[in-house]
Amino acid sequence: MSYANGSPHRLPPPDTDLEAGPPTARSGDFDDGDVSDPFDITRTKNASIERLRRWRQAALVLNASRRFRYTLDLKKQEEKTQILRKIRAHAQAIRAAYLFKAAGDGQVIETTKPPAASAGEFPIGQEQLASVSREHDTVALQQYGGVAGISNLLKTNLEKGIHGDDADLLKRRNAFGSNDYPRKKGRSFWMFMWDACKDLTLIILMVAAAASLALGIKSEGIEEGWYDGGSIAFAVILVIVVTAISDYKQSLQFRNLNEEKRNIHLEVIRGGRRIEISIYEIVVGDVIPLNIGNQVPADGILITGHSLAIDESSMTGESKIVHKDSKDPFLMSGCKVADGSGTMLVTGVGVNTEWGLLMASISEDTGEETPLQVRLNGVATFIGIVGLSVAVVVLIVLLARFFSGHTRDASGNVQFKAGKTKVGDAIDGAIKIVTVAVTIVVVAVPEGLPLAVTLTLAYSMRKMMADKALVRRLSACETMGSATTICSDKTGTLTMNQMTVVEAYAGGKKNDPPGNKSELSPKLHSLLIEGVAQNTNGSVYVPEGGNDVEVSGSPTEKAILHWGLEIGMNFDSTRSESSIIHVFPFNSEKKRGGVAVQTADSEVHIHWKGAAEIVLACCTRYIDANDQLVDMDEEKDPCRPGVKDSVELCQKSGVKVKMVTGDNVKTAKAIAVECGILNSLAEATEPIIIEGKTFRAMTDAQRDEIAEAISVMGRSSPNDKLLLVQALRRKGHVVAVTGDGTNDAPALHEADIGLAMGIQGTEVAKESSDIIILDDNFASVVKVVRWGRSVYANIQKFIQFQLTVNVAALVINVVAAVSSGDVPLNAVQLLWVNLIMDTLGALALATEPPTDHLMDRPPVGRREPLITNIMWRNLLIQAMYQVSVLLVLNFRGRSILGLTHDKNDHAIKVKNTLIFNAFVLSQIFNEFNARKPDEFNIFSGVTKNYLFMGIVGLTVVLQIIIIEFLGKFTSTVRLNWKQWLISVIIGFISWPLAVVGKLIPVPDTPINNVFSRFRGRRKEPEASQ
Repeated sequence: MSYANGSPHRLPPPDTDLEAGPPTARSGDFDDGDVSDPFDITRTKNASIERLRRWRQAALVLNASRRFRYTLDLKKQEEKTQILRKIRAHAQAIRAAYLFKAAGDGQVIETTKPPAASAGEFPIGQEQLASVSREHDTVALQQYGGVAGISNLLKTNLEKGIHGDDADLLKRRNAFGSNDYPRKKGRSFWMFMWDACKDLTLIILMVAAAASLALGIKSEGIEEGWYDGGSIAFAVILVIVVTAISDYKQSLQFRNLNEEKRNIHLEVIRGGRRIEISIYEIVVGDVIPLNIGNQVPADGILITGHSLAIDESSMTGESKIVHKDSKDPFLMSGCKVADGSGTMLVTGVGVNTEWGLLMASISEDTGEETPLQVRLNGVATFIGIVGLSVAVVVLIVLLARFFSGHTRDASGNVQFKAGKTKVGDAIDGAIKIVTVAVTIVVVAVPEGLPLAVTLTLAYSMRKMMADKALVRRLSACETMGSATTICSDKTGTLTMNQMTVVEAYAGGKKNDPPGNKSELSPKLHSLLIEGVAQNTNGSVYVPEGGNDVEVSGSPTEKAILHWGLEIGMNFDSTRSESSIIHVFPFNSEKKRGGVAVQTADSEVHIHWKGAAEIVLACCTRYIDANDQLVDMDEEKDPCRPGVKDSVELCQKSGVKVKMVTGDNVKTAKAIAVECGILNSLAEATEPIIIEGKTFRAMTDAQRDEIAEAISVMGRSSPNDKLLLVQALRRKGHVVAVTGDGTNDAPALHEADIGLAMGIQGTEVAKESSDIIILDDNFASVVKVVRWGRSVYANIQKFIQFQLTVNVAALVINVVAAVSSGDVPLNAVQLLWVNLIMDTLGALALATEPPTDHLMDRPPVGRREPLITNIMWRNLLIQAMYQVSVLLVLNFRGRSILGLTHDKNDHAIKVKNTLIFNAFVLSQIFNEFNARKPDEFNIFSGVTKNYLFMGIVGLTVVLQIIIIEFLGKFTSTVRLNWKQWLISVIIGFISWPLAVVGKLIPVPDTPINNVFSRFRGRRKEPEASQ
């Protein structure tokens, strides 16, 4: 809309709600978990430091440096805050001192130009530039001739930018540095080795191995005596190395993902055209357009600005918005554009900026716990306490039996006789018992359980990058599996983000086609192209020869500029015919933006564009065929291909999709039907479809009542989106929100998962988000939901697998120890089982890709127990089977295997070897069962998971090598083909057994809830007494 100077116009009446109100304050967390349970933190996104400290203190941990590696380092967080405070204070002190000095010297201000130290190709050096921009020295800036003088010294054209060829860029980097800062080196592989060595149980085992080695060599000589101690030491070293390799690879993945997060892309003007580059490619002398929501990418000086307001809180620590103009033109790297627009000249990059110095001095801590990680620490602590108790019982029983003369060796001789047995032999026997007890602790305390979350999250994050989703917060990856509602934008996410003008009305009638300028009067044509060319943040670049005109800007800007070109606009010449006096920046609250221009004959024109009803509410007249004024255009944004299928998939999987858009209700309704959010236009009644102002006018209770029923909200402001998110969360929903504008930041922050748009999203929106959707496509949001569910499902598979091994290994060893004073699985064998179970098992099961089956289920409840009834059924059936078979072999193995005529020593070794072999093979077969806890076909998609197949194959090969060639180390003997066949059959039976087990129905009510109710009933009588 445009109107000329002097045209009468009226403002809307006071009660007309044209703009949204100010954002409300953030609501508190509605679901911060049971405060009495330190491991029940359902939302770590804004959890207090005290809550995070509590669960760490409650966890039973054998190796803190490894267990808490990928959680937030609370000590470093405090140090980081202090460093930030110091640097900000330092920057403010320098500035204050300079201002004080300038005030004192204010009487005598030199007007002579300061000497410019040469920087090779350029007449001004980095030190001079830094002293001007970093110290906000307006006097020195004026002495250099203002921004125009600085640009001349930097050989920059303020309108067209630098040349930008390779030679020019190289000169600038050599003279002024690159826009990067030195990062602290990542932890080396040896650091991870050292961390793995800090495990208390492994330290005890190494000490025991050293003692056993010394005693063995002393009693049996070096040739035979080193096997017992040496084999334990080798097994421990193997566990350490494999653990370190796994952890190191994970850290590399996180490092790469962090690098991706820092790599912001932005537009610069080079050679007269706008091009997109990485923030690292910016050089001194670049001209950069700034719009609302952008991050200031380097230190610089304002060239032109329109209502430009900067949020400098990241540098100064004060949440004050600073308005920039010719009086205060200095811009600091790392700050955000809060309002308005402008262009800046870059004067400092990298470590030559305050932001660069700040970032270089802070080691970025990427740690952040997730709710699942905290809960798994709780599970690991409970299992660890049980395992520790069992190990203590085994230790006491074995020591009591040994020193009371009830323990016999393989030949049937009593191992300890008071007063007769040598001290060395007694100590050796006691060391072996302690070693077994400590090894039970190693197996029982699942240190790898919480780390399995990190492993599966790291894998998922890497794969999600390929699916166009960049994860900024680990917890979001997992929380998406619980999402019940997605509040999505229309523009870009559900639609193509490619706008075209399909209808144009001018002179009181419709232009058909829209680009037909013959029906426009000369005055109307002149006003329209002036409004299109001047009232825009986009640009038109016409290369030499005039071919392939490049139009840049937002989709709306591009649509209008293309239409302007169709009706004969010459962008550069039209802009040169009038000068801009004032700009009214567009934002999503006002829903309109305008520009005041002065023509060559001193006439002032003000041009507006924005939401039709907002602009028209300000109008009193329109231009008809005889030259009066009218609405300019209508735009159509087509629905993205595949969005309808994605929306249907969400609805089927129990995730409701709501469209929250700034467009009018009529447009929103049409798009909602096209995308499948509404089945038909007949559904479009309140409250299913509602206007933002109607929702905004309600009380909290009224909003809570209708929030779930809403499918489409039209003409909504960012504040309306925030109110909807709060209402849904109060109703217990897990809410994902998409957003791209600066004003979407509160809603993105408030939501359980904030999804920012990678293409159209501002830096403010991206920083408030948890995941960035790189292609702005709703289909990618649905892929994130699949991955979120996959994370949860993979962890459950791993828990089922690990608990089966835990239960079986503990029961077998305890029963055998108590009844016979000996254990069938020795320390080295248990360490091998621990390696299969912890590291290799996690690698195999935590990296299963998502399947369509995951989207056939409802969302995972955030308070749903980690170990479901189905998992309890599966693991108890497998554990009971393994325990039964292996205990029968332990007590009746000699007769079953036909070893009654063999020597006692050899028969026991064969029997124990078969038990060990069958136990390991049972875990390998059970690994397949764990892949599909609730499906009959456990082989579905197994050949596509190369890592799983590789780990299973590697485990089998290593098991064969251990049995056949490493008997001296593992206290095993070679098995014949019949014994191998028996071992394989014992393992194989777990497959049909799993199928039969899945036919057994399980109750819907989780076992945990039954126990909770039982405990509650017991407490009631006590309370009444």
